[in-house]
Amino acid sequence: MKDKSSIFIFLDDEIKPIASFESPVRFELDTTKLVDGKHSLRIVSKDPVGKEGIRIIPFEVRNGPAIEVEGIKENAVVDGILPLMINAYGKGNQKDFLIIGSESPKSIPSWVWVITISFIAWALFYLTRYLSLHP
Repeated sequence: MKDKSSIFIFLDDEIKPIASFESPVRFELDTTKLVDGKHSLRIVSKDPVGKEGIRIIPFEVRNGPAIEVEGIKENAVVDGILPLMINAYGKGNQKDFLIIGSESPKSIPSWVWVITISFIAWALFYLTRYLSLHP
């Protein structure tokens, strides 16, 4: 009779495990071989007397280029013509960082415009008051 628990690792709804070990174990999951999207890791453990435990861990793979869209949000209700800004950029590999295209350009938020206009209005008011007191 074994004195260690057995661990079986399944990916998504596969019937055959991708790996089986005796506990404890260190395991590296290579996500580069998976398609982008939602997946689940199912870990089944059997103790020495035969009882089973299951843990399911959902995760999402995103190895492909990241896609940023500005101008529409998910599940938005829209009408008319929508100006969209779309950027897609890859991450390179884990050793080299790609700087070109790695930042998505964004339009200036409206609160920045409000603060800028308020500051300019205050500066003009202050300048006008100062010049009217010192001719």
